[in-house]
Amino acid sequence: MRKSFVIIFLCLPFVLTAQVDFDKYFTGKVLRFDFMFAGNSSKITVYPSGMKEEPFYAGSRTQLIDPFNYGNFKYEVFDAAENKLLYSRGFSTLFQEWQTTAEARVMERSFYEVATMPFPKNKIRFVISARERKGTFYKLYETEIDPTDQFIRKEKPVTAKVNHIITSGDPSKCVDLVFIAEGYTADEMNKFRNDVKRLTDILLDEPPYNEFSDKFNITAVEAVSSESGTDVPGEQIYVNTALNSSFYTFGTARYLTTQDIKSVNDYAALVPHDNIIVLINSPRYGGGGVYNYYSGITSDNNLAKYLFIHELGHGFAGLADEYYSADVAYEEFYPLDVEPWEPNITTLVNFDSKWKKMIPAGTPLPTPAEDKYMNTTGLFEGGGYVAKGIYRPWINCIMNSSTARSLCPVCRQAIRDMIGFYIK
Repeated sequence: MRKSFVIIFLCLPFVLTAQVDFDKYFTGKVLRFDFMFAGNSSKITVYPSGMKEEPFYAGSRTQLIDPFNYGNFKYEVFDAAENKLLYSRGFSTLFQEWQTTAEARVMERSFYEVATMPFPKNKIRFVISARERKGTFYKLYETEIDPTDQFIRKEKPVTAKVNHIITSGDPSKCVDLVFIAEGYTADEMNKFRNDVKRLTDILLDEPPYNEFSDKFNITAVEAVSSESGTDVPGEQIYVNTALNSSFYTFGTARYLTTQDIKSVNDYAALVPHDNIIVLINSPRYGGGGVYNYYSGITSDNNLAKYLFIHELGHGFAGLADEYYSADVAYEEFYPLDVEPWEPNITTLVNFDSKWKKMIPAGTPLPTPAEDKYMNTTGLFEGGGYVAKGIYRPWINCIMNSSTARSLCPVCRQAIRDMIGFYIK
């Protein structure tokens, strides 16, 4: 296993990226920048909401520049005096998803957002950019931040009990996942801890996560809700919970999310974390995952394993949905004349940048969805919510269907690459 890991790691793009001296520019804390995305299907405006200092920076101290070019947005940190790029992250949000719905064509809405970065020692220039329809980024917002600014709040964090489920080592050299309780009352916290332990076992038994089982730190934060469960607007069910989660996101019954990103990040700040998992106390089928935003799933559905691996694929590794027959609220989510940024789907506009080299010689392209190609990496039409014009790498991957037994080789490699980024 050690030998194969070295080979994979040497193939990663970030080894070629000029890196930043962390100790010269940053402390070990976090600068959190809160803001709003507001607009409609064709317009985005950024409104800053405030800044605060948080105690734990968990990310790699040698890999500060994002090499993946994933996400519908990105933020960058430049040293104000040197104009040197110090830190960057790609991300996506529910706002961008909403922009592709019919509602966004007739009204405007705002969504709360949070960006976190290592706390700077000197003045920085903070830039938020959006990916335009053709795939390139343009600047949305820019401001200069002085780390001595009296309006950077240093208030005490929220109060919640923290449980260390697995501790493997230094957060800067591990993948740090935090589970946050949603819809668990004070009397249900023993259930929450057991649910997290069960899902941890599922994760570390699943390829390729099992290859790095000694590189994960996993914690559970007990955000106590007044009532148990989650909102189900389609059935007039409303409960008072810590993170205000709800089914029927954008009118889709199974889409379970929270737009209360402020509260999610308030609880996550109690521990060092690279990625957030919101665990919702419900037996219903549902969840959602958004890249570098959070992954959310219900705890007790009989498809919890599939939901967890699928949604974490979105939130952690930027994987796309490969299904194409289920009802969604989106309208032309992926333009067919643009190569998607997600690593596991293609419109063939730039297939050379995807998994083309992983396809065995002699495999027909496109690849027919026949039994003889069931476990073959190929080019299968259908994915990204449409049946024509978008292609996926396997007939049936976990990113495609709940009947799949595993992630496909392409998705596994994308996850390996992301893990490698965090643990170096």
